[in-house]
Amino acid sequence: MAREAVIVGVGDVPLEGGKVVGGGSVLQVQARAAKAALDDARLSMRDVDGLLVAGLWGVPGPGQLPSVTLGEYLGIHPRFADSTNIGGSAFEAHVAHAAMAIEKGYCDVALISYGSMQKSERSRTLGGRPSILTMQFENVWGIPQPVGGYALAAQRHMHEFGTTEEQLAEIAVATRKWASMNPAATMRDPLTIDDVMNSTRIADPLKLLDCCLVTDGAGAIVMTTAENARAHGSKPIHIRGYGEAHTHWSIGAMPDLARLTAAEMASKRAFEMAGISHDAIDLVECYDSFTITVMMTLEALGFCKPGEGGAFVSGQRTAPGGAFPLNTNGGGLSYCHPGMYGIFLLVEAVRQLRGEAGARQVADVATALVHGTGGTLSSGSTVILANN
Repeated sequence: MAREAVIVGVGDVPLEGGKVVGGGSVLQVQARAAKAALDDARLSMRDVDGLLVAGLWGVPGPGQLPSVTLGEYLGIHPRFADSTNIGGSAFEAHVAHAAMAIEKGYCDVALISYGSMQKSERSRTLGGRPSILTMQFENVWGIPQPVGGYALAAQRHMHEFGTTEEQLAEIAVATRKWASMNPAATMRDPLTIDDVMNSTRIADPLKLLDCCLVTDGAGAIVMTTAENARAHGSKPIHIRGYGEAHTHWSIGAMPDLARLTAAEMASKRAFEMAGISHDAIDLVECYDSFTITVMMTLEALGFCKPGEGGAFVSGQRTAPGGAFPLNTNGGGLSYCHPGMYGIFLLVEAVRQLRGEAGARQVADVATALVHGTGGTLSSGSTVILANN
């Protein structure tokens, strides 16, 4: 192709105890993450002419105009803007949208940004999502959102396939082992299967340690053309394939409670575009809002058959030293989860592909699959990345 879109910069902000070091507003922390990503890319704010923002967590009102608001704050006047918000998978979708925009000449340098101060502002509760539209038929019964919907999916998966709570706990324990190797992770203390099993039940069968963290955070991605990357001496990460889909919003409308249809659709498209098989994937970064999210995602992506996720993750297969490196920064379960986590999957994948992950670096990583999940197992976006 005449113009190939590549990722050239990633950035995030430091956390301590799940809160942004130095504090700040949701706009300030995004500005810091954007500056870090642009420095990484050897570019500046004035080079940016594409801006992709999935909401401003903590900014009230339906008229917040995310890209307009952040663009004004950063002094960016983009000629391409995208405020698509399909939940935590939005950022993988943004990579696809930015790639298409760059390759078609709609912009030359795209900035993808997200930030949230939900922990510092104490803005997250189990009340969760408002009782509007189809959600009104669920919230009236007192279901805690969003964990209640995920718990229903977990119960159905157990009923159909015999999945056990101990198998779900394997995921939490393996992810914590990765977090213990990441100085930036919020939770780094050792964790056992018994610890998970004995933690407080939140929505049966999901317990406290089956659930993601509630933290602050901000991250950013910078994309440009391969030619521009060479001109600035940046390290390009190539985008080999992508796909996105969504199937429902309220859990009662999910096509199959034991099957993640959106992830099946998105990943199928991404693999077809990349022209590779599952054996070519060296590393997977997938959304882990809850342990059941991971298990169902691995099945939907095709790394194991439906119902085989429990056996697949058993024996700490996804932990450091295991056969299947997964969520290597500690994930949303142990690293951070500022409302929507998908951008941090991309940041970690890029660092792994560049060999910049420090003690948790996976050897010989050439190709990585990143998959985000949004809503209540509602949306899915897959991106396949490579370093050559």
